[in-house]
Amino acid sequence: MKSLLNALLLLAITSIYSQNTFSGKITDSQTSEPLSFVNIYFSDLEKGTVSNENGVFQIENIPTGKHQIIFSMIGYETQSVSINISTETKFEIKLMPTAIEMESIIISTPFHKLQSENVMKVEQKSVKELKSSGAVTLAEGITNIAGVESITTGLSIGKPVIRGLSSNRVLVYTQGIRLENQQYGDEHGLGVNETGIESVEVIKGPASLLYGSDALGGVLYLNPERFANTNSSSGDFGGNYFSNTQGYSTNAGVKVSGDEFKFLFRGSLAEHADYKTNDYRVTNTRFREQDLKAGIAYYNNAFKTEFRYNVNQSKLGIPEDIGIQNTNRMPLLPYQEVTNHVFSSKSTLFFNDSKLDISLGYIYNNRKEFEEHHHDEDEDHHDEDEHDEDEHEEEEHHDEADEILEAALNMKLSTASYDVKYSLPNLGKFETIIGVQGMNQVNTNYGEEALIPNATTNDIGVFTTSHIHFDKADIQLGARYDNRHLNIENSLNKTFNSFNGALGFKTNITPAITTRVNLATGFRAPNLSELASDGSHGGTNRYEIGNIELNNEQNFQTDVAFEFKNEHLELFANGFYNTINDYIFLAPNGEIIDEDPVFRYAQEDAKLYGGEFGLHLHPHPLDWIHFESSFAMVTGKQDNGAYLPLIPANNLTNTIRVEFENNSINQGYAFITLRSTFNQNNVSIFETPTGSYNLLSAGLGGNLTLFKNEVSFSLSGTNLTNKTYINHLSRLKPDGIFNMGRNISIGLAYNF
Repeated sequence: MKSLLNALLLLAITSIYSQNTFSGKITDSQTSEPLSFVNIYFSDLEKGTVSNENGVFQIENIPTGKHQIIFSMIGYETQSVSINISTETKFEIKLMPTAIEMESIIISTPFHKLQSENVMKVEQKSVKELKSSGAVTLAEGITNIAGVESITTGLSIGKPVIRGLSSNRVLVYTQGIRLENQQYGDEHGLGVNETGIESVEVIKGPASLLYGSDALGGVLYLNPERFANTNSSSGDFGGNYFSNTQGYSTNAGVKVSGDEFKFLFRGSLAEHADYKTNDYRVTNTRFREQDLKAGIAYYNNAFKTEFRYNVNQSKLGIPEDIGIQNTNRMPLLPYQEVTNHVFSSKSTLFFNDSKLDISLGYIYNNRKEFEEHHHDEDEDHHDEDEHDEDEHEEEEHHDEADEILEAALNMKLSTASYDVKYSLPNLGKFETIIGVQGMNQVNTNYGEEALIPNATTNDIGVFTTSHIHFDKADIQLGARYDNRHLNIENSLNKTFNSFNGALGFKTNITPAITTRVNLATGFRAPNLSELASDGSHGGTNRYEIGNIELNNEQNFQTDVAFEFKNEHLELFANGFYNTINDYIFLAPNGEIIDEDPVFRYAQEDAKLYGGEFGLHLHPHPLDWIHFESSFAMVTGKQDNGAYLPLIPANNLTNTIRVEFENNSINQGYAFITLRSTFNQNNVSIFETPTGSYNLLSAGLGGNLTLFKNEVSFSLSGTNLTNKTYINHLSRLKPDGIFNMGRNISIGLAYNF
């Protein structure tokens, strides 16, 4: 039905538009020499090309009207230009050499601008950059972004934390739709593989205006890899080896694009044994993950549409204590088996001076948890050596797994979502978008245990936002109304409503100094677990009891950011103050049920405050050397004076990086990083303080030419001193289990 509608819309409008061509030439502003391999990209069309050896480019089938074009190349200042395209438009542009790193377009905010043009502060990092630091998983990689941390259960399970807020307070977007995979649980991981993801964007602070409930604390926006440029194709395959877990990850992908149709496919596989500390391996932190991504797109001069599909299947061990010591990769009991299907469709209709964006999504998440099968065991193993005991015990675990026909916990969550935005014709200095978003979500239990009940959730939100351009300043403002209706099976109905707004201001005090001030409200409706959970949760080793009387969380955040940039130095200072009414938290009440401590959900007004500060030194003409430093801090307290749980410790990261080129290696780099994490003494009443530690890492990499194609290589090491430490956000901390020790990573990728 949807494809038929798209076809009818296409037939109705394509005759109105001519086949426009955009062409031109790009040169160096200082030497007037032509520049080859410059990226030319239409951000709203998601269409681009590169300049040839003469600096010349041409892109066809461009719809009539106003478009934003990005010109970018390493070593040159990125330029964003707004142009009215007619039947045939020719354009010449000169790029300025610079030591400042190349900017990319920001997708998570509605007007798709460069960060330097954005009113809202957004952090962006390429996945390639995050992985080059030696991160084993995406959840670990995002902790390299200042102000972002991860609540971990071993190595395979990690949840993003933005400025001290996590779980349903941080919304994750993938393939342009909201990710829904039971993320309320502390031991429920991100559920997304980094392969096939181009970059990560982080909105710090309330983004309810743009995304509704669950964006109270911020947004983690995962940008999928782009399709190949028109009439081109490419492919790659590669892998990584990790010494600590004796694990590996492999992936392969291919992209083919014609004049109108584009295709891409990517598959990956990763397996890891238990990670090793300085003293022992942490039993059952082993895991296996399979991932497949595919996409098809159609581009016309007045219409574009794309469909993407991702299936991710993971088998994740749940660590409980230190036991079996080996390097097998098959998870032991207890373990999770999670399958996540993500279907997404994104279409745009272009009119002469406006456009309509329609994003549709469907996510099917199946989460199973398998527990120990208890039976009488023969204890007469005293004559076996320790190695034999480990092998015998592991065989028993696997035998038990074979005996279990059904998972103890088996939850299926289906979520259908829609996001429709209309970009109005510009009115003078005003760019305006109006939109409607919503979802239908059904949670169903099939296992013998039911931590949360069967329920249906319906969301709808309407909003409008405007970007106002002045000569020396930009203003962005907007308002939104949301309604959530929750129907709990054999129980009651709950309805939550909220009005929210945002106001932001950006100006250049001097050509080198930019300041941003953003004021925003946000909200979060209580999730199903907080309202109605009642049962023992094996993954968390606690008995959770919900509170059906919970109210919306409602917050107001003030965010101030300063940036200074010149050819030698970049400085930034971001500060925030966030007040949250009716903050929901889980606390023990001293009772024991089924041998597990009882935790109940409660509410209390709270506040969080802190910020990120840093510098990037790249002294001209020594542009090949970089010194980067960042400091992140956050404090979270209830109004009664008690500290909030799971607040990350303050940390300082210092990096020295060099970049080099020679006849053999291009885009070569080497780095050394020292990350210092300070004492965390500001803890909740049921937490304990965590000590400070320093972690040293280093690496190098670059690109080589082999058989006329590019080979990318990387070598990195983390925790090089094999430091014994515990992160405050590790869920294994109460058991005194250490985080991962030294790890050496080797990566190769062949591009063709």
